[in-house]
Amino acid sequence: MRAPTSQCNRVVGRSAGRGFTLVELLVVLAIGGLLLAVTPPLITAVMPGVEHKAAARRTAAGLRLAREIAVAQGRDAAWVVDVEQNRYSIEGDSRGGRLPGGLDLELVAAEEEMQTESVGAIRFYPDGSSSGGRVILKRGDSGYQVGVNWLTGRILIAEWEE
Repeated sequence: MRAPTSQCNRVVGRSAGRGFTLVELLVVLAIGGLLLAVTPPLITAVMPGVEHKAAARRTAAGLRLAREIAVAQGRDAAWVVDVEQNRYSIEGDSRGGRLPGGLDLELVAAEEEMQTESVGAIRFYPDGSSSGGRVILKRGDSGYQVGVNWLTGRILIAEWEE
């Protein structure tokens, strides 16, 4: 009868030493949360080009959406940007966005698409073509340009330097 009791004690003794306490788990979670809170600002501070590239991709995505709307709905769709407010929208659609502050925006578009000195558009037509143009997103003397081919409506991102 003694043997079963000692086996039970061994099993209980082993399982008690294998786990973590609640306090230990909370400490590890707190350290992990702190690291997650501190890391993103450090990454953007170390690599400012990441923010530029993300803004260029967001701009290209907005332009592609405007082209898609024009082709799918069979109507003109204009991607409108306000270079002073760093905001863009699609004419006749509720979707739009904001580009990060600290970037200098420049719009090169057809004269008839310029609404004011700081607001202009790149228009897409139902056949996929466009009025053409480009958006330059820069900080200092480098950045990205998002160009739209007038004939095909193709949208490309390229590095830009002054």
